[in-house]
Amino acid sequence: MENTYVELQEIPVLRVRADMKGKGPSAAFDLLESKLLSLKGRKFYGTFQPTPDGEEYYACVARIDSDDPQMPLETGVIPGGWYVRRKLMDWEKNLSTLPRLFEEMARTHDVDPKRPSLEFYRSQAEMHLFLPVKSHPPIEAT
Repeated sequence: MENTYVELQEIPVLRVRADMKGKGPSAAFDLLESKLLSLKGRKFYGTFQPTPDGEEYYACVARIDSDDPQMPLETGVIPGGWYVRRKLMDWEKNLSTLPRLFEEMARTHDVDPKRPSLEFYRSQAEMHLFLPVKSHPPIEAT
């Protein structure tokens, strides 16, 4: 699997914190999706960050103009900046490999611990993993 460097802009999101000692991320995504009028065309993310108390995971959806401001969901922002990206195909069959894949990426990159790692659910078959990095090699103009 090839890694690429990408610069992401800040992403305003609606989110649900996962109970990592309970039902975890899948329950958080179920709750998040149940509050939306439609899933069509929405961009879904998972954010993961180690904390002194364990780990913090949020199921997120990028905000759109038609979102009801009174929606009973927490708002937040996925921080922009440089990330290393790796594509994962057939992600539903490979969820158990996510920790290992992020660890592999972290071994060879200067990780920014102030920002969360991201999962971007590009499609039912494709997920992009984003690891926040402090620096990146020069990007050549094409």
